[in-house]
Amino acid sequence: MSSNGATKKSLVLNAFVMMCSGHQSPGLWRHPDDESWRFNEVSHWVELAKLLEKAKFHGIFIADVLGGYDVYTKTLDPAKVTGTQWPVNEPLTVIAAMAAATESIGFGVTASTTYEQPFHFARRLSTVDHLSKGRLGWNIVTSYLDSAARNMGLIEQPKHDERYAQAEEYVKVIYKLLESSWRDDAVKLDRKSGIYTQPDLVRPINHEGKYFKVPGPHICQPSPQRTPLVLQAGTSRAGKQFAAQHAEAIFVSAHAPEVIAKSIAEVREIAKTQFGRDPTDIKVLALVTAILGPTEEEAQAKLADYKKYASHEGALSLFGGWTGIDLDQYGDEEELRHVESNAVRSTVEGYAKFSPGTSKWTKLTIAEHIAIGGNGPLFVGTPSQVADGLESWVNESDVDGFNFAYALFPQSFKDIIELLIPELLSRGLFWDDYAVPGGTYRENFYQKPGQTGPLDSHVASSYRWKAGVAPEDHVIQD
Repeated sequence: MSSNGATKKSLVLNAFVMMCSGHQSPGLWRHPDDESWRFNEVSHWVELAKLLEKAKFHGIFIADVLGGYDVYTKTLDPAKVTGTQWPVNEPLTVIAAMAAATESIGFGVTASTTYEQPFHFARRLSTVDHLSKGRLGWNIVTSYLDSAARNMGLIEQPKHDERYAQAEEYVKVIYKLLESSWRDDAVKLDRKSGIYTQPDLVRPINHEGKYFKVPGPHICQPSPQRTPLVLQAGTSRAGKQFAAQHAEAIFVSAHAPEVIAKSIAEVREIAKTQFGRDPTDIKVLALVTAILGPTEEEAQAKLADYKKYASHEGALSLFGGWTGIDLDQYGDEEELRHVESNAVRSTVEGYAKFSPGTSKWTKLTIAEHIAIGGNGPLFVGTPSQVADGLESWVNESDVDGFNFAYALFPQSFKDIIELLIPELLSRGLFWDDYAVPGGTYRENFYQKPGQTGPLDSHVASSYRWKAGVAPEDHVIQD
């Protein structure tokens, strides 16, 4: 029980990584104890998965982009030089290797609905869900970099709401392929009769929409989850509507709990009133970075050490990609709260509001703010102090868990495991084992044995062609 008498949440803990060096802390790959530069090695990822599973992490959340951060200075050069999410590899490929070395930990992979055909992507989802025995999650994004759009033959990104309209149709095509195209028991593997798959239990989906025409049928048999655990990132108006219908987990990033509390409440209310979902079925995970030490002095010493390696140019590259704002056009000492750009002023005011103590916000201040931890809060201190910070986020914003970014790879995760998790366990804030050892991502995410597919109240479940349902009695939804 918490101090106010409410039942404490058992927190969902993920590692937040990317197939690149540094990720949310550009420049830290230069630190002698950092190994993020090994991201090209499969052993690097297998070691991480085994480390985190031993500590009972729920999942490994792998971010991705399809272009470079080329807004700052109007070139890609700062990102190239500083290794700021550049180079970056495709994330789905390595999950099979991590899954082969583990039994229970889940894997959330980021993939965009804007630049890939759903039929091809559904095949990749089913394949990895099979190979991982149902431990795959899909983080649905619509992409945000114009450089990605140019790489896909466009001049710029489609408009925001247009991307979400396309995403809505895309996800429905995925549901049709994964849930409706094959009956649960279509594969017979009957050696005596010679029937591998019963023909009338596999059907085309014949989807024809504004963005996609997909006759089907799905090319893969039903995987353990059929639809992987659905993750989503985005709290715009369209993003909240999308999340309220589809997301089982929502990833948020902000520097203070007050920033996201209203959005979380709105998503949960929309889910309940418009889509008939239990609001608590949507788990919200906040981006955080923790720098821990047995004493506060040791934690602060780590931070001071890390700052020596942090790249301000890399941080400004990230800022440019996230906001579309090139801070290179402003002077080094120019007060950014006084410039002519409304976008710059509002963004910087947001940082200033939740980072008191900085009297003047300049390019350097922004860079220092982002250079370690990116667009999320930085918790520095003892296990007790960091746990207090996490609890305040839970209480003030109603988040259900955290995506932990790293400063050093893998040392930041080792510090969380050795220092923070024992503190969370002592407070009743974390489980001591997987709810379903060897189970699917969804079973452990909801702590419900047997819940391999989406919950009954989730829209994807309405597409499911269940065993025993005659072909004429199963209608594929539009």
